[in-house]
Amino acid sequence: MQLCIQLTDALLCHDDELEGRRIAFILYLVPPWDRSLGGTLDLYNVDEHFQPKQIVKSLIPSWNTLVFFEVSPVSFHQVSEVLSEEKSRLSISGWFHGPSLTRPPNYFEPPIPRSPHIPKDHEILYEWINPTYLDMDYQIQIQEEFEQQSEILLKEFLKPEKFADVCEALEKGGVKWSRRGPPNKRFYEKAEESTLPDILKDCMTLFHSEALFLLLSNFTGLKLHFLAPSEEDEMDDTAKEEAASAPDSTEEGTSYSSSEPENNPAAISNNQQSNEQTDPEPEENEAKEESSVPTCQGELRHWQTGHYTLIHDNSKTEFALDLLLYCGCEGWEPEYGGFTSYIAKGEDEELLTVNPENNSLALVYRDRETLKFVKHINHRSLEQKKTFPNRTGFWDFSFIYYE
Repeated sequence: MQLCIQLTDALLCHDDELEGRRIAFILYLVPPWDRSLGGTLDLYNVDEHFQPKQIVKSLIPSWNTLVFFEVSPVSFHQVSEVLSEEKSRLSISGWFHGPSLTRPPNYFEPPIPRSPHIPKDHEILYEWINPTYLDMDYQIQIQEEFEQQSEILLKEFLKPEKFADVCEALEKGGVKWSRRGPPNKRFYEKAEESTLPDILKDCMTLFHSEALFLLLSNFTGLKLHFLAPSEEDEMDDTAKEEAASAPDSTEEGTSYSSSEPENNPAAISNNQQSNEQTDPEPEENEAKEESSVPTCQGELRHWQTGHYTLIHDNSKTEFALDLLLYCGCEGWEPEYGGFTSYIAKGEDEELLTVNPENNSLALVYRDRETLKFVKHINHRSLEQKKTFPNRTGFWDFSFIYYE
């Protein structure tokens, strides 16, 4: 098999294990090449869970050089991004096949903790959020659009002065960032919340707050707060009104209840869940009630050249509302990467792409058949420095909400 990796192309961290592959080989047919051109073959060591940890060796392509290595559960490697605009990284690569090696048990990462809302009332919304989005009539319009598309982008979401303060705090530094891996699944930086300045802590509190849970319910029609009407509540109220106005007729009530859930993915999900478990015992009722408490998980992330997330085999998929608020991405171009892509499980075609846009809040509702990843950020993103010399990449507040 012939392989040609062109400008901005890269092969991200993987182990080559597939269909009895035992020895991988690469014959390089490159012109004169050095490290500045990228395209190195990077080899990883592994941690105690047999997950890739960090690059321990990099091999520079060289004409008529044959490289080979054993394919195993720990043969993690990548091809770094090709940086040359004139030269192509040509090679012939393939595998010798044989009986597969015994794999260690699959390692499943511990789940990220979820938490219910923080008790903060509506005053926090008036302090932080553009008043346009607090208008009830406009919230109804947003919900109608969201229920049709399952996604929406709310521009200029935070008040300008608040957003400016957040960006200033991010650009000043002082925040401790830790790398999120392993690199066969993700590679970016996450803020250590204990090191955040007050303005960033307050912004994180906003996204955890009870008031925002209720506002998101109004935006989406999802049951993210006990005050948000559920589909069943609306149907019951309508049925009562119709029963009072037409006590001798049952057709209108049954017609309404049979059609309404089809307009709301969350209602379909709830109905399916209730059909799976009928007449539960009291203990099961209590467990179900506890599990139905809306929760969220979130982090402040830093994205720069070389960062990405990948879809992996044991990705857990479930109904969830994704929230992204972008900061520091003026002039960011889609060709740089860093956008979030949604695809259907088992398919390659993108369902939706969310591009970084300053002070824009992206809301996306996904089901169990939808996966997402953040596109690898290539070296073209360094052009941002021409306009913003002290900036590398951008930031986002990333939260996931569960009914």
